[in-house]
Amino acid sequence: MTVVAYIVGVLAIALGIGLSIALHEIGHLVPAKKFGLKVTQYMVGFGPTVWSRRRGETEYGVKAIPLGGYIRMIGMFPPKPGDDPTHLRASSTGRFSQLMDQARQDSMEEVGPGDENRVFYKLSVPKKVVIMLGGPVMNLLIATVCMAGLLLLYGLPTVKPGAQVASVSECVVPAAKAQTQTTCTAADPKTPAYTAGLRPGDVITSIDGTAVQGSTDVGALIQPRAGRPTTIVWTRDGREQRATLTPVENTVAQIGSDGKVATGSDGQPLTKLAGFLGVSSMPYAPIERQPVTEVPGAVGSLFTQTAGVVLHIPQKMVGVAQAAFGSGPRAQDSPISVVGVGRIGGEIASSDVIPDGTAGKIALLVSLLASLNMALFVFNLIPLLPLDGGHVAGALWEGLKRRGARVLGRADPGHVDVAKALPIAYTMAIVLVSMSALLIYADLVNPVKLL
Repeated sequence: MTVVAYIVGVLAIALGIGLSIALHEIGHLVPAKKFGLKVTQYMVGFGPTVWSRRRGETEYGVKAIPLGGYIRMIGMFPPKPGDDPTHLRASSTGRFSQLMDQARQDSMEEVGPGDENRVFYKLSVPKKVVIMLGGPVMNLLIATVCMAGLLLLYGLPTVKPGAQVASVSECVVPAAKAQTQTTCTAADPKTPAYTAGLRPGDVITSIDGTAVQGSTDVGALIQPRAGRPTTIVWTRDGREQRATLTPVENTVAQIGSDGKVATGSDGQPLTKLAGFLGVSSMPYAPIERQPVTEVPGAVGSLFTQTAGVVLHIPQKMVGVAQAAFGSGPRAQDSPISVVGVGRIGGEIASSDVIPDGTAGKIALLVSLLASLNMALFVFNLIPLLPLDGGHVAGALWEGLKRRGARVLGRADPGHVDVAKALPIAYTMAIVLVSMSALLIYADLVNPVKLL
C-alpha cells in the first residue's frame, strides 16, 4: 500500500506540473491569437514530439522532456536595420553576428504571403507585454487558486491557548538515558501522565488552576511541583477531562527562552532536578478554515518567501553542490528540480504521520503545487532572455526609446533588435541547463526530505 501511495503521489504531482506548464503556455497563446499573431506551435515539453495534432494554423502537441513548454510565434526578431524585411543577409562576420542573423532568418522563415503584419516584432509595446506576461500571470493565478482552495476549503493551523500532547513516556527515565534507553524495564516506575491516561493529541488547558497558554507553560508549571499533588485538566475529542497527579522528581533537560534544549559550552544538553510529568508537548494549532480576506495575505507571503529564495539562488546552488558531492545535509529551503518535487509528492502520499489523514495529504500536495507555480511566476519575471521577463524588458525598452524620441522631436528609432541579446540568452540557457542537471543529480543522491 505504501508503494502504491508513493506512486500515486508522484503521478499527482507530475499531473499538476504538466497542467501548470500547459496553462502557462495557454497564458501566452490566448492573447497572441487575440491580437492576430500567427502561432504555428503550442508544445508542452521539449525534445522529440510524442503526440501532436494540427488545428487550423497551429500544431498542438506534447514532447518527450517535461521540463517546460513553448509557443512558436512568427517574427519574434525584427529584420536587421537596412535589410529587406523578408530577406536577410546570407552571412556576417563574427560568430555572434552569424548567430543573430541566423535567429532573424529562422524568425522570418514562416512569414508567408499575407503574414507580414502578423509578426510579433510589429506588435505595440502593450500587446507584447501582455503576451509575454500571460504565462507568468497564469502561474500566479494557479498559485492563488490553490491557496484560496487550501484556506477556504481545508484551512490552516491556527494557534490557540493550550498545549497539545505530542507523546507520552511510559516510564520515568533520566534525561541522560532518554536517548539510549528506548524501552521500559520492570524496575522503571510509570510516569504520572501514563498512569492518568493522557494520550497524544490531548490538549492540556490548565495545571493546578493556572491556564496553559502554550507548550512552554507545561514545563514551567510542572517542574516546581515535584512531589506535590497537581490537578491537570485536558480535552479529548471536545470533552473535558481532569486528574490529580503527583509529578515525580527526575533529571530533565533545561529549556531556554526560545523553547529549545539549552546546551553548555561543551555543546552537551544542560539538565536539572525538577518535577516530571512524562509528556512532551507542542503548540495547540487546530486546522481552521479561513475567511476569503486571508487569501491575499497568504499569496503575498508566499510571493515574498519565493522571491527571497530566487534572489539567493547563486548562494543556494553552492549549498546544493556541496550536498550533492559531499556528505553534508541538504538544506530544507534548497531549490529542487521536478524530480525533487515528485519525490516529495510521493513522500506526502505514502506518509503515515501526516495529521488529518487523506485530507491532510491532499492539502500538502495542493500547497506544494501553489509553491511551484509561485516559483515559476517569480523566476520567469527575471529580465533576461530566454525567460519571459527578457522579452518584457525588450518591449519596455522599445517603448521607452520611442517615447524619448517623441519628447526630443527625433525620428522613430524603430523596433528594438532583441536578437542582439542572444549571447545573453545562450549563456542563460547553458546556466539553466547546468542548474537543472545539478538539481536533478542532487535530488537523486541527497534529496530534500519534507517529512
